[in-house]
Amino acid sequence: MVNNNVDSLKVAEIGEQGLLQRLHQFCPSEIIGDDGAAIAWKSDRGENLVVTTDVLVDRVHFSDRTTSAQDAGWRAAAANLSDLAAMGAAPIGITVGLGLPGQTPVRWVEELYQGMVSCLNRYHTPILGGDVVRSSVITISITALGQGSPKQVIRRSTAQPGDAIVVTGAHGGSRAGLELLLNPELKGQLTPENYQVLVRSHQRPIPRLDILPILLSLTQSDGASIRVSGMDSSDGLADAVYQISTTSGTGAIIEAEKIPILPALLDWVPPAKALEWALYGGEDFELVLCLPPATARALVETLGPMSAIIGTITKETGVCLVHSAGVNHIESLTGQKGFEHFKF
Repeated sequence: MVNNNVDSLKVAEIGEQGLLQRLHQFCPSEIIGDDGAAIAWKSDRGENLVVTTDVLVDRVHFSDRTTSAQDAGWRAAAANLSDLAAMGAAPIGITVGLGLPGQTPVRWVEELYQGMVSCLNRYHTPILGGDVVRSSVITISITALGQGSPKQVIRRSTAQPGDAIVVTGAHGGSRAGLELLLNPELKGQLTPENYQVLVRSHQRPIPRLDILPILLSLTQSDGASIRVSGMDSSDGLADAVYQISTTSGTGAIIEAEKIPILPALLDWVPPAKALEWALYGGEDFELVLCLPPATARALVETLGPMSAIIGTITKETGVCLVHSAGVNHIESLTGQKGFEHFKF
C-alpha cells in the first residue's frame, strides 16, 4: 500500500530514487540530474567546473570480507573519477571526508589513503584536503572537481531516437568478483588467471577517463560538435540505459547477445547468469554513451573488442531487452533488480 501521508513517510518506503526526486526541488533544475554538476567557470578558457560527490559506508559499499583498506581507497577514488568521466570532465582534484570509530587502526586509515593515491596518480590528480570526524561506522565521502569544455559535457537527458547505445567495456566482472570474495570455496571452480581477472574487476575498477580524448577527436571538428548523451554504469548497465531513456523522454532496445562479457566470466557461469550480472551487477564503471550511429561505430573501432554497440534509442518509451529467441520487457530497473539504497 502506498503511504501518502508525508508526515509519516519513511525513506525506505520511497527508496533512493524517490528521495532524490523529492530533494530536486531544493536544487537548480538546470544543474542537477547527471553524474556531476557542470557549472560555468570564470576561467580564461571558458570551461565548466564539474563537481561530484560520492559517499561510501562500511558494510554497505565495502567490508573486510571483500575489500582491503587499499582496495577501499582505490574504489572510492575510482567511483568519483568515473562520475567525472561520465560528465566529459578531466579531474582537477578531490577532497576527502572521513567518519571513523575511535578504535579504527591508524594503519588502516593510512592504507586507505595509499589506495586512493594509487588510483589518483594514474590521472595526475591530487588530494586537495578534507575533514575527519568521529562516527559509529566508517564513512568515506569524496568530492571530486573536474573541468571541461561546455561543448564536451555529457548529459543523461540528451539522447535522441536513432542514437546508437555504446558500452565502453565488458560488464558483469565486478559482480562476479564480489561473488568469489563472498564465497571463497568457489575459487576452485576457476583457473587462477580467471579468478584474478574477476576479483580485480571488483577490487580495482578502472574509471574510463581514457575515453575523453577519443570522444573529443570524434565529436569536435571545424568548430562543430556532435552531441553525446550518457552516464557511467556504476549502478548497473540496465539502470544506466533506463535512466538515460527516462530523462531523455525516449525508449531503448538492447540486444542481449551484443553485450560484452568477460571470457573469464563466461567460462565460469551459465550464459543466463552472466547476462544477469552484466545487466544488474553494477560497479563495472564503464561508460554508456548514446550518439549518432556513424560516430558510435568509429568509437567502437577505436576502443577495441570489449566495447560494443548494444542497442538503439527509440521514440517509443520503455526499455526492451531483445534475445535471439524473443523479447523481454525491462520494467522499473532501479526498483527491482538494479541496486538502490533503502530498497531491500
